[in-house]
Amino acid sequence: MLDNAPLRKLEVNDLTIEGYSRAAVQSYWRIPEMKVLFDLGLQPWDFMGTPTSFVTHAHLDHVAALPVYVSRRRMMKMDPPTIYLPESAIGPVQQMLSAFQRLDRGGMPCELIGVKPGDEIELSRELIVSVVATKHTIPSVGYIVWQRRRKLKPEYQSLPGDQIRDIRLSGVEVTDEHRFPKLAYLGDSRPEAMDACPAFYEAETLIMEMTFLAPDHRREKIHKMGHIHLDDVVDRRDRFQNKTIIAGHFSVRYNDRQIKNYVEEKLPDMLDQRLHLWL
Repeated sequence: MLDNAPLRKLEVNDLTIEGYSRAAVQSYWRIPEMKVLFDLGLQPWDFMGTPTSFVTHAHLDHVAALPVYVSRRRMMKMDPPTIYLPESAIGPVQQMLSAFQRLDRGGMPCELIGVKPGDEIELSRELIVSVVATKHTIPSVGYIVWQRRRKLKPEYQSLPGDQIRDIRLSGVEVTDEHRFPKLAYLGDSRPEAMDACPAFYEAETLIMEMTFLAPDHRREKIHKMGHIHLDDVVDRRDRFQNKTIIAGHFSVRYNDRQIKNYVEEKLPDMLDQRLHLWL
């Protein structure tokens, strides 16, 4: 397989997290077991086989490879991809694809679907994606992937199977739906977005940004830029119930050694070893 883009990989909680994220450079993630991508700042060659993508916002480091993704799938005779992105970005993205179609003289077949906070997308019988409001400098959203299971209602649990079957065939619903936040993807956002949506703190795996780290980078300014500072995470450390927390999208002002030093100084236990730095 062609190695055309940086790629990190982590296997946790029966999921494989793949991708790379650096602020103002590129962000792209894949969860193979869920058959989804998050953001399209660049596209590793192997990622083109994933048919569904969720884009958080239209800054170039998160969306620049969208036409590449669409074009490659066409060239490789794959079905057109389905791309979810904020409603306000649909028109400009369509114009961008039309421009590339004229330049490239090749088709750009895809299904663009605008989303807004509160929307839900059914990925499969077991997985539902909900759209969550985030706080950035342009319209943006985050995504929660819920694992969905149905359980027998308490009033039917003592009945024999054939009786439950007959009740169900009569048109009575005998089960309740239960949801568990399997994965949360924040995208670029101020920390208030997580505070307003407890599922970010409850998801089994959280992928979040931690763009700024240095003490002399003032939080007030960072928040105006629509980003999170390391100190925001320190202040909220007791809220994180996640089994795994992946922090990325670090500013290019820091090198890898500085990133590790800043984080380990403020969070020496790495949130009970649950925090992974995407370097």
